[in-house]
Amino acid sequence: MNNAMGKLYSIFEWITRFAFLNLLWILFTLLGGVILGFYPATISMFAMVRDWLRGKSDIPVFKNYWNYYKQDFWKSNLLGIFINVLFALIAIDIYYIQHANEQLTWTYVPLFAFMLIILIYLFYIFPSFVHYDLKILPLLKNAFLIMIISPIHSFLMMVCLISIFFIMQAVPALFFIFGGTTYAFITTWLSLHAFNKIQEKQQAN
Repeated sequence: MNNAMGKLYSIFEWITRFAFLNLLWILFTLLGGVILGFYPATISMFAMVRDWLRGKSDIPVFKNYWNYYKQDFWKSNLLGIFINVLFALIAIDIYYIQHANEQLTWTYVPLFAFMLIILIYLFYIFPSFVHYDLKILPLLKNAFLIMIISPIHSFLMMVCLISIFFIMQAVPALFFIFGGTTYAFITTWLSLHAFNKIQEKQQAN
């Protein structure tokens, strides 16, 4: 009985942590006026999730989140410029496809492939940022190389995120309570597995 109550308490504790971290993500995004706040808030969220996954589950959430936010404010916004360019390229592709006069043909395959690669690449950027102490350009290169050599992890990310998307589409309230932290948890968890695999191969060689 005590064991069951302990597990139930642990589940509710993690639900509370996820919801609180998601709330901090929203509030600190607004704190930075959205434009300057989104990327520092997102990086801070990923850093907290990484700490949890590495066994640091008892650290103060607000204090550490605020420290990450201040520490990486400008660097994360610099990364954000690059990510915004990627989003702009995706938007241009979508606009071109939607406004093309002809029906979709095989000639659009490279455009869809390009958008898919960018989306998968974005899965690795934030976990790489909080895991590796690198400047922006080496970080972007490193995240891209990890994506290339980790197809299984990329596939699992897509499967998990698509499943979560349909669940949250059915219950929209879940997105506002857990959306950000759920995305961060899935991508960080699988990215850490990919990072560890790469490290093991490097040590073996």
